[in-house]
Amino acid sequence: MHLTFQLLSWGAWSPDFQTIESWQHWQQPNTSVSASQATPALSHIPAMQRRRFSRLTKMMLTAAHECQVASHTRSIFSSRHGELTRTLGLLKDITEQQPLSPMAFSQSVHNTASGIFGIVTHNTAASTSIAAGEQTLPQALIEAYAQLAQDPSPLLMVFGDDPVPPVYSEFTHEVELPIALGLYLAPANSDVNARVTLSVSDHPISGQNLDNISFSQLIHHIATGKNIQGCLCHWYWSVEHHD
Repeated sequence: MHLTFQLLSWGAWSPDFQTIESWQHWQQPNTSVSASQATPALSHIPAMQRRRFSRLTKMMLTAAHECQVASHTRSIFSSRHGELTRTLGLLKDITEQQPLSPMAFSQSVHNTASGIFGIVTHNTAASTSIAAGEQTLPQALIEAYAQLAQDPSPLLMVFGDDPVPPVYSEFTHEVELPIALGLYLAPANSDVNARVTLSVSDHPISGQNLDNISFSQLIHHIATGKNIQGCLCHWYWSVEHHD
C-alpha cells in the first residue's frame, strides 16, 4: 500500500516545541517523555470554555487551529490513548464511592477532541475518530486517503497523544509524548497549489532511507522545507518539497 497526499498546511505542538519557529530550530529527536506540564494557551477560545479541556484536547485543538482550514472541513482525529487520564480519574472516583463529575464524564470519550473541535469552530462537517495502537497515525492517513478518494475536497487530519498514567506505563513504549500534529491534506492529483508532497507506504520504496525517524524529526523537516525519508510507526515516510 502506497499513499500520497498534497500537504496544504500543518500545525504541531509539544511542551518543548510550541511554535513554528521552535520546530524550525529542532536539533535532536526526543529520547524521553517530557516532564513539562505546560499546556497550549488556546487564546482563541474563551477562558471559561477552555479551562475544562484536558491537555490532550488543548494540544489537538492547537494543531488543528494552526492549519487554518476552510469552514466546515471534514476532519479525522486520531489518538492511541485518548482521554485515558480523565477516564482513570473517573474509575478512581467510582472505587472511592465519590460522585462523578458530569463534565469529566462527558469529556472522557475517545472522540472528545473531535466533538469539541466541531463545537468551538461551528463545524458541522463529518468527523472521524481513530485509535489503532502504535499505528494510529498511519491508520488515520489510510482513513484520510479513503475519504479523499470518495470526495477530493481537502480534509483535516489531527494526531495527538499524552503520556499514559504511571499505572499503565509498562504496557506502552512511546518516548516522544506529549505531542500533537495537524495536517491539511488534498489528493496527490488535485489541482491545488501545494508545495509539499507527503507519502506513506507499508513497504520500503526503492532507494528509500530505512533509518527510523521521530515525530519531531518529521515535523522539523516539514517546518524547514527539507526533504526526509524514513520509518515511523512501522511505515515508510517521505516528505518532498517543491519549488
